This record gives sequence, structure tokens and C-alpha cells, in this order.
Amino acid sequence: MNEHRLIAASILASDLARLREQIEEAENAGADWIHIDVMDGHFVPNLTMGPVIVEACRRSTSLPLDVHLMVNEPDGLLKAFADAGATSMIVHFEACTQLYRTLQSIRALGVRPGVALNPATPAYSVSEVLPIVDSVLVMTTNPGFSGGAFIQGMLDKVIELRALRSERGSSALLEVDGGIAPSTAPLAVKAGADVFVAATAIFKHPGGIRSGVESLRQSMAEVASA
Repeated sequence: MNEHRLIAASILASDLARLREQIEEAENAGADWIHIDVMDGHFVPNLTMGPVIVEACRRSTSLPLDVHLMVNEPDGLLKAFADAGATSMIVHFEACTQLYRTLQSIRALGVRPGVALNPATPAYSVSEVLPIVDSVLVMTTNPGFSGGAFIQGMLDKVIELRALRSERGSSALLEVDGGIAPSTAPLAVKAGADVFVAATAIFKHPGGIRSGVESLRQSMAEVASA
């Protein structure tokens, strides 16, 4: 079981009118990454953030910016997000006609490439690109909106990806995204996830952002001590 677990605070649930302040709160609370969901209104039924928001995040923090491109044919957008300050860019297996080439293009821009899988997409789909990516993101809810229900069956996909990662000699981090909260994060820890993307559990926590991050961290620590 991986003992080094990263929390990626997803600003999809943040108050964008106070973005800098909320990012600083998440960083001070111990979040490891800032996660930015980009949606085009076509690949998913929502329209969200572009390079301007990534640039604003870059000015607000030195934490890694994990940019999740939920867009069709993302190739034409890669340079804009790289220039805006993305540390990593994740594209969807289902959205790329030439996935291998897209991932190579991200690397050539000096950004860490990653690939995401929707709930209905099997783990083996990314077998051939595992050696060239830095992360694989498993959607643990249907993508498009913050606050979706956690799909527990996706944990089997994380377990499968762990085996594939070893088989392919990959060191890619395994991310889980969707419905991650203190009640579900321990399940993902047991399955072998490395990075935990949380939006509502952090930015909508009734006790505030610090309490959200700390509650997540504590829930994951309890798995190791159990």
C-alpha cells in the first residue's frame, strides 16, 4: 500500500470570487496540488475554466497545477494551458483520436502528461500508454459536475491499474476523482490510489477549507493505523 498520498484540491467547488484566498487556505491546510477541471460543454454537459483561470491559479500558488481537460480533441488547447502554468495535463482516453501523440505533445511542452478514464472505460484501455504518462485518473463519478455520487465499483479499476502499472514498468500515479470524501477516501487508499482529488469535501466543508483538508488526511491516515 502506498504511504505517500497526495490531496489535490479541486477548485470546481471553490468560490471563484475569492479564488486566490481559497487556494491559499487549501495550501496552508496541507493540500499538495491544485486541481483544475476544464469542461467544454460537449465532452461533458458543463462549461468551465480556461487558461485565464489556470494563469490566475499560477499567480496564487507555487503548488503543482493539475489541469484536467474534459474536452473533445484537446490538442489545439495544449499550448495555451502550458503557457498559463499547468504542471500536469490530463486528457481523456475517450476524447483523443490520437492519444499517444497527444500525450507526447504534452510532454514536449514541458508538462507532465496524464490520461483519464470515464466510469464505463476499462482499465486495459490505457495499457499501451502507461509507460509514457505520469498519471492515470480514474473517474469515480460521472464527470461534468462537482458533488456527484461515488461509484464504489471503480475501485476495482484502480486495483487493475496497479497490476497493469507493474506489468508495464510504469511509475504513473493513480488518481481518483469524484465523490472523494472522508467516507470514501479510505476505500480508495485500500485499492491503491496515490492522488485524491476532492472538491466539495474541501471547499464546501461546513468547518471550512482547513477542516476539509484535515478531515480527508485523517481519514486516510486511519487506514494505515487500522
